Amino acid sequence: MIVEQRTYRYKPGTIPQFLALYEAKGLAVQTRILGNLIGYFVTEIGPLNQTVHLWGYQSLEDRAARRTRLMADPDWRAFLAEATPLIETQESRILTPAPFSPIGGRGD
Repeated sequence: MIVEQRTYRYKPGTIPQFLALYEAKGLAVQTRILGNLIGYFVTEIGPLNQTVHLWGYQSLEDRAARRTRLMADPDWRAFLAEATPLIETQESRILTPAPFSPIGGRGD
């Protein structure tokens, strides 16, 4: 198992607008296609105006196939057209569980 950590920084004051838009138009599409949402967070201390979300995949190939399907989905593309103007930066990291991790560390 791998975990993708996606971090987005938004224009100041737009987090509530983004979260409402995502819950209404993005969440269902993304979870239907990507599947394993581990967590979705908003920063409160440290760098502000950020969301951090974690998605689990079986492999890099699984991730690539699911992300390709997501980007081809017309509902997702419509959501992106509304959400993208709110975003300042984005970052993606691939995390692999340590052998003792409760999330996928022992071949789960």
